[in-house]
Amino acid sequence: MTVAGQQPPRTAPLRWKKVMALKGASFTVPFFLGFALFTVTPMVMALKQSLYKAQSSGLGFGGKTIQFVGLDNFVQGLQDIRFWSAMGRVALFAAIAIPLIQLASVGLALLLDAASQRLADRFRLLLLVPFMIPGIVAILIWIYLYSPVVGPLTPFFRLFGIEADFYSGSMIWISIGNLMAWSSIGFNMLIVYAALRAVPPEIYDSARIDGASEWRIAWSIKVPLVRRSLVLTSVLSIIGTLQIFSDPMLFRSMTPETVTRDFTPIMAIYDWAFSQGEFNYAAALSIILALVVGTASALFYRLTNKAPTS
Repeated sequence: MTVAGQQPPRTAPLRWKKVMALKGASFTVPFFLGFALFTVTPMVMALKQSLYKAQSSGLGFGGKTIQFVGLDNFVQGLQDIRFWSAMGRVALFAAIAIPLIQLASVGLALLLDAASQRLADRFRLLLLVPFMIPGIVAILIWIYLYSPVVGPLTPFFRLFGIEADFYSGSMIWISIGNLMAWSSIGFNMLIVYAALRAVPPEIYDSARIDGASEWRIAWSIKVPLVRRSLVLTSVLSIIGTLQIFSDPMLFRSMTPETVTRDFTPIMAIYDWAFSQGEFNYAAALSIILALVVGTASALFYRLTNKAPTS
């Protein structure tokens, strides 16, 4: 019932907007289901397992009993020299490799942005090919290339009088870093290049009118404008590098004396879980690693994603 002279409220457009909003939100349902099933659920299970420990009864002939030990596994993990030595190795590797990879990615993106569209499209696809190759396949390819017996790299460097042993202790991180750069530079470059293409060309034209050189435009305009993309790719690189596993694990099959069982944090966790059968302790180490990775990523994001001051 409405008052005379007033029209009834229009509820149909509001209902239509709600329906369209629900339809749009429904596209996120598969992601959240997968996130809950494959990320949240394993984390909850690992947290639960980390609070228990399998205790052998007698001389071990009576089997094992699961006992609640609270935070004892976490205390042991914080004092585990093997685990933290592996963390230090990977952290040092990340501190060197990630800036070099980012520098190469930005340089290639700037070169593509300065080239013609036709030439940029061809080289963009060429640089992205390594990223499209499955990771395990790429590792196997580089293991073959590094091989001193059948690989071509060792004889090639020998022509210049260089004895390059890519599996030695002094070269193993360089070998892994080269593989990591080969597979990730193209992806990072594509993100930075997309950010550069989104910048209005009028900004560059105004700088050229003011007499700015191309180098000055690249350093003072282009790089600051893609800072958020650089932060994103850097955070992804930090997360991936601190959790590196498949690369050194496959390298271990070729050089077990160099790549030890606890060469990286995840390799140490894998060894505790599947070689020594300490699943509860391995779960605690995985929670500690997740906290370290999350803290490092959050700190880096907070320090680098600040708005520039005028």
